[in-house]
Amino acid sequence: MTALWPALQQKLQHCLCPPGNGVFTVNTAKERKEQLHQKLFGQSENIDSLWQTSLTGLPESSKAVIMGIASDCGGGILRGANWGPLFLRNTLLSNYPQLSAFDMGDIRVIPHLLHDKYLNEATIANCRKALYQDENSPYAVSPLSLTEDVLHDFYQTFPEKGIFGIGGDHSISYPLTKAYLQAKKAQGKRAAIIHFDAHTDLLVERLGIDLCFGSWCTHILDDLHANNHLIQVGIRSSGRPKSHWEGTFGVKQHWAHEVRENGVDKIIADILAQLEGENIDELYVSFDIDALDDSVASATGTPEPDGLYQEEAMKILKSLAAVYPITGGDMMEIAPFTDSSGLGASSAEKTLAAGAEISAFLLNEIAK
Repeated sequence: MTALWPALQQKLQHCLCPPGNGVFTVNTAKERKEQLHQKLFGQSENIDSLWQTSLTGLPESSKAVIMGIASDCGGGILRGANWGPLFLRNTLLSNYPQLSAFDMGDIRVIPHLLHDKYLNEATIANCRKALYQDENSPYAVSPLSLTEDVLHDFYQTFPEKGIFGIGGDHSISYPLTKAYLQAKKAQGKRAAIIHFDAHTDLLVERLGIDLCFGSWCTHILDDLHANNHLIQVGIRSSGRPKSHWEGTFGVKQHWAHEVRENGVDKIIADILAQLEGENIDELYVSFDIDALDDSVASATGTPEPDGLYQEEAMKILKSLAAVYPITGGDMMEIAPFTDSSGLGASSAEKTLAAGAEISAFLLNEIAK
C-alpha cells in the first residue's frame, strides 16, 4: 500500500460523504437514498460509519472508482442535475448488478457555492466551520475546488486507477478533467478528451463567471498537449458556426448533422485517424446526456432535438475503446426531476436508462 494512502484516506473522510448523500436533505428523495444504501451497505442506518469503513478497501479495489458531485450551481437553465448522482447510481445497480467499480462517495456540496476563488476569507471560514467544525480547516469548501484537490491526491496515490464522475452540471468536468490531464502529463502520457454534448461549452465566461457549464472546456485547454486533443461530438446548439470554434480554440468538432449526413462510421474513422496522428495513449470521455436526441434524453436542463441516437453514441464509444484505453470519464446533466417531454416519470426513466448504459460501458472500460 502506498505511503500516501493514509493522508488521502483522511482527506476523503473529511471532504466526501456516503454515496447518494451529496444533496443534504432530510426527507426529499429519502426512499431513494435508503434504497441505494441498502444495496451498497446492506442497511440504511449508521451509513456514515459503514461508508468510512468501506474506504479501507479502496487500495485493493477495482481500477474504476465512482465519485458523485451533486452540484448544479454551475448550471444556468433548468436546475436539478444535483440529483443525478443518486438516481443514476440506483439505476446502475438495478440494471448492471455485476458492474465492477468501487464507489468512493460524494463530494460534500454546499449548494450555493461553485469555486473557492469566488469567495472571501470570511465566507470560506464560515463554510469550513459548517462543513468541518473548524474555521481554520485546511480543506476547500466549494464543489469544484474540493473535487480538484481530492483528485490531485487520488491520482498521485493511485496512478493506475481511474475516476468516473457523476454530476451534476457540466462545470464539474472542469476539475475532473483538469486533475486527470495533469496526472497523465506527470505520468508521461498523452491523453485526449472525447466530449459528447449538444453545446460547445467553449465560452470564455458566462455573465462574468469564468467557470460554469458553458465554459469549462475553454479552461482545460492548457492542460492538453494540443488543443485539438479536445474532440467534441454531437454539437448542434450554438450561436456560432463550427468554423468559429475550431478556428478560435483549435479544437476538433463533429456536429450532430454531420453524423446524420455522413454516417456514424465516417465520424469514427475521422476520430481514429486524428488520434493516431497525434500519438494519443489514453482517453477520457465526458458525456453530457443532452448529446443524445431529446426523444431519448429529455430529463436534463437543456434538452435539444436532432441529436445523437443512443446506438450511435455507443458505436462511437465501442470503436474508440477497441483501439485506446479509456481511463477516466463522467456522466453529466441528468436532472431526473425535470421533464420537457410532458411524459412525466417515464421521461426520467428513459433518460436514466440511457445514461446508465453509457456509464456502465465506460466503467467497465476503466476497470480493465
